[in-house]
Amino acid sequence: MALTENRTENSTERPRGRTVRRLTRPDPAARSRGGQRFLLVGLALASAYSLFPVYWLIIASTKDRVGLYQSNGLWFSDMHLWENLRQVFTYDDGIFLRWTANSFLYAGVGSLGGTLIALATGYGLARFDFPGRGAVFACVVGSFLIPIALLTLPLYLLFSEIGMVDTPWAMLIPCLINPFSVYLAKVYTEATIPFELLEAARIDGAGELRIFFSIVLRMMTTGGATVFLLAFVNTWNAFFLPLTVLRGEENWTLNLGLYNWSGKRQESGVDLTSLVLTGALLSIVPMAIMMIAMRRYWRSGVTMGALK
Repeated sequence: MALTENRTENSTERPRGRTVRRLTRPDPAARSRGGQRFLLVGLALASAYSLFPVYWLIIASTKDRVGLYQSNGLWFSDMHLWENLRQVFTYDDGIFLRWTANSFLYAGVGSLGGTLIALATGYGLARFDFPGRGAVFACVVGSFLIPIALLTLPLYLLFSEIGMVDTPWAMLIPCLINPFSVYLAKVYTEATIPFELLEAARIDGAGELRIFFSIVLRMMTTGGATVFLLAFVNTWNAFFLPLTVLRGEENWTLNLGLYNWSGKRQESGVDLTSLVLTGALLSIVPMAIMMIAMRRYWRSGVTMGALK
């Protein structure tokens, strides 16, 4: 009995010289705070990377030609912004304003018409059953995988045959057809427009055109705003297509005109770098305004989805 009691006492004693560690569960709140810090640091770095070119462009637009080459490129020197703006708007009889109007024409009218066509096509592919619908959608998906640069030369040859080279139609017609916009419109229609609503409208006697313009377009405001903005930015920043199909200076876009100004230093020895940088700064203002103006459509779309 004594031997058994001694063994029991020894078994209950902790081994000397060793520390017993308890395993504790990690604090979920601490892990969440760490993940948030990591996410914030990543977003800050991405924002700095994205905004740094804009910051440099603003700094460079305030300098004259001497300041661009002899001062610190990341900080201000003498303020020549207003003089640069005056020269941009008055150089070559104000051709910059003509280029700006052309860019608004191509991007605005082309994107608006392309958005309407894309919404109608996406709605038809999503809510109508017809023979060959799968093949048509496969062609749409396959076509937006083709780079626009590969289509520029065939477009130029086609427009040359029908006499549309160096006309606004050479820029507007390609903007009306955008397969990627059709794909976005189809996906948004499937997520937004229920079959029951369309059947109820047909039972009430509404025609297909009235259903599309009175019901579908109103419910696809957020998707239409997204398609329009993407098409507008794509057309506004286009370079290779206008370089190929536009000849006369009066039909150029902003990007093509600024490219011509930057090349005058090699051709005629005239350094227009200050005007090019100031014009580039002005060219991003419409896109910023467009982004701010479209924000309310996205907010209303998110709110509508939350109410559903």
